[in-house]
Amino acid sequence: MSPLTLAKIALKALFRNRMRTFLSVLGIVIGVAAVITMVAMGEGSKKSIKEKMTAMGTNAIVIMPNQQRRGGVQLDANSTAQTLEEADVIALRREATYINAVSPVITANGQAVVGNNNSPTQLTGVSSDYLLIRNYEIEDGVMFDDETDRMAKVCVIGQTVVKNLFPEGNPIGKTLRYKSIPLKVIGTLKAKGSGDFGQDQDDIIFTPYQTVMKRFNATTDIRQIYANSIGEGYAEKATEEIMGILKERRGWTKPVDPFRVRTQEEMISMITSTSDLLSLVLTAIAGISLFVGGIGIMNIMYVSVTERTKEIGLRMAIGARSRDILLQFLFESVMISLLGGAIGIALGIAASQAIKTIMNWPMSVSITSVIVSFGVCFATGVFFGWYPARKASRLDPIEALRFE
Repeated sequence: MSPLTLAKIALKALFRNRMRTFLSVLGIVIGVAAVITMVAMGEGSKKSIKEKMTAMGTNAIVIMPNQQRRGGVQLDANSTAQTLEEADVIALRREATYINAVSPVITANGQAVVGNNNSPTQLTGVSSDYLLIRNYEIEDGVMFDDETDRMAKVCVIGQTVVKNLFPEGNPIGKTLRYKSIPLKVIGTLKAKGSGDFGQDQDDIIFTPYQTVMKRFNATTDIRQIYANSIGEGYAEKATEEIMGILKERRGWTKPVDPFRVRTQEEMISMITSTSDLLSLVLTAIAGISLFVGGIGIMNIMYVSVTERTKEIGLRMAIGARSRDILLQFLFESVMISLLGGAIGIALGIAASQAIKTIMNWPMSVSITSVIVSFGVCFATGVFFGWYPARKASRLDPIEALRFE
């Protein structure tokens, strides 16, 4: 019997019991739509995380003291606690060959005030390299110079600060006060939007790091050092080189590293692995409904075999082989599954777009997930339809014709 003939017979049988077929298809539709939506949610989250992390600096490296803490108390302070210094920044600039930009990062918390306007914005002391490392760009004015503006009371501000403190005009050349210390605005930054953890990257005030060290914090300690590797694939070499330079400066021989070095690649990998795990769990939960839909197909096919026992006996009596009967019922099962899969994929894509539009959630439907869904639907139809089809093909024609 040709595939086209089998398909026609299967369609007639399915349309004969429309409500039963609809309910069988519905189970597959719900399962596939749920899987497509969950996969799209996971893929969209990964892409969004990668884009936001890349916006922070493609090859960024963060260096910080390796302070072990438990319950808010630092442990083993004498053996592992080390502070970063300006001399470390100078040494990295002079000796490192796998990084092309270095900037200390020192912060101060307080209120920025201009007349009656104020904003609880964090003041961040950096060098001019910080803009390159974190992909910031100057929109208007200039960036301060590391040599001529050491300890100068100048700043460069983000667009959120511009809106909050200078709503009436251009802030260039005007003065804001931070902890009662005046800072002259010499530049503004182009808008960047929210960061990887939802923070506003435009709510920022940059000033020379020596200014924050001496005028605001009265300390020589540096909280973090940001660096930029010379290109993709050099993060590991840059990390080893940085650690080697910092250890050599201190004559460090202890087994515990004095500092931690985190690369952008490492942070992206860590966050995306968590996202992958969450996507897998959500997809597995959604896949349960697809499994239940498959059981529904098996149940319906069993009922169909029982109801059509006489029909099966008659077909066998006029020459149909067991193989023909097997393929006939398998065709019905697969057609139910594929029809549900097609509708489910369309519904899943529509649901993904609706979630993206209404809830502003990052969603990404991949071609791979659509192809895999079709493959899973076909396998579901074969797997759950095989046993009822096999039972039908093994019926005795004489007993089948006698069945009431």
